[in-house]
Amino acid sequence: MTRLEDVAVVAGGTLHRREPVQEIVDVVADSRQAVPGALFCCVVGETHDGHLHAAAAVDGGAVALLCQRRLALDVPQVVVPDVRAVMGQVAAAVHRHPSRSLEIIGVTGTNGKTTVVSMIDSILAASGRATATIGTLTGARTTPEAPDLQRQLAEFVDRGVDSVAIEVSSHALALHRVDAVEFDVAVFTNLGTDHLDFHRTPEAYFAAKAELFELGRAEVAVLNIDDLHGRLLRDAAEIPVIDVSPSNAQEVRTAPEGMHLRWRDTALFVPLHGRHNVANALLAAEACTLLGVDPMTVAEGLAALPVVPGRFELFRRAGAPTVVVDFAHTPDALEQVLAASRELVPEHGRVTVVFGCGGDRDRSKRPTMGAIASASADRVVLTNDNPRSEDPGSIIEQIEAGCDGPVEVVAERELAIRAAIGGAGPDDVVVVAGKGHERGQVFAYRTVPFDDRDEVRSALAELAELAELAELGRGDATDLGGGGATDLGGGGAGERDPE
Repeated sequence: MTRLEDVAVVAGGTLHRREPVQEIVDVVADSRQAVPGALFCCVVGETHDGHLHAAAAVDGGAVALLCQRRLALDVPQVVVPDVRAVMGQVAAAVHRHPSRSLEIIGVTGTNGKTTVVSMIDSILAASGRATATIGTLTGARTTPEAPDLQRQLAEFVDRGVDSVAIEVSSHALALHRVDAVEFDVAVFTNLGTDHLDFHRTPEAYFAAKAELFELGRAEVAVLNIDDLHGRLLRDAAEIPVIDVSPSNAQEVRTAPEGMHLRWRDTALFVPLHGRHNVANALLAAEACTLLGVDPMTVAEGLAALPVVPGRFELFRRAGAPTVVVDFAHTPDALEQVLAASRELVPEHGRVTVVFGCGGDRDRSKRPTMGAIASASADRVVLTNDNPRSEDPGSIIEQIEAGCDGPVEVVAERELAIRAAIGGAGPDDVVVVAGKGHERGQVFAYRTVPFDDRDEVRSALAELAELAELAELGRGDATDLGGGGATDLGGGGAGERDPE
């Protein structure tokens, strides 16, 4: 427990008391999480002001407030100029700086964070460590808000965890979510186009990522120097740097089960496809080596890597096309997954891609992704992603504007997946991109259950059933694209979602 006077000192704020000083047992920024003894942080955001929820937090048990203006509530208040800027430091102090008791590896970059974190986790587990991860697959946010992150790290310490690999988003760095987290190793994967709806410019986006590599934030950096921004980080670094390039790998070859390569005179097998995963594997290997893991254990950990949900996740069934489900939702990621998929296709096979773009997010990448799809795939099926508050048809039109050649538009994602799989042959690869591991589809006023992987399994099972019926002479393998409900032959003139 931490005294409120100590909170005021850490925050650099002014303590206003109306009752004896309380012991603080937790820090929350969501009034619904308030428990007896909690400090409630009145965060001021673009659309919400936490000061308006302070009374509810007090009713829930909060005994003090961290705020930017005094409120007419009968609890002690620590007033600071910017709650968000000090919230992480306060939460770390209340939870006794848990990152100091853990090996912490932070991974940032536009693409590959989830895969690299999963690789690091598998390698460290092979070394005998008790491990945990924080990222896209473990919570609603890639990187949790500062109070939630510090509480989670404290829980890991209590559980006896040794090492934690964390996906560090640009939002997390810009919004102080990882302040007071002491990183042993910081990893940079690459920088592409994303989140310009938040950062506004590519320069601001990169500047946010670069904060992870500042002196005092991390002990050592592992950088992908095949990426221009990795080289810029290396040149500006004030901490030790380990350079990584796919050229460091030797004897790289692909196989149906994954990739084989040699690193540091050690044979590695990575049960993933795609040349971009060579860089990911080397980043993970070098990061773990810095923590004392020997090359043979690195090899053991990579070989034992479990399927990373929605990251080049393969679905195969005899007599049907191979289907790849991938989270690729940026131009670079889409280009990489399509290139990796092309490697799986026999000489006469074709690549089909099904994708859309999220609403209320960076609009500038939509035509670019359309152009990449047209250039890299033989067949393009445009559909909804998470439209959110935007008109789904308008999003698709913006993607289509960048396409060079005919496309098919099937707005309803379930039908689009079935149309793509139903129209592909056994030597083809169908890429379902954009949502990956997600289990819901977000519209303006509702979120509906939806999982690309479930839809793919269902479509493949239906295809197998139809093939079996055809072979038995009791039916024929009819089209899986919605029984003619959607026009797939009009070069983009198909039915659009009425919403």
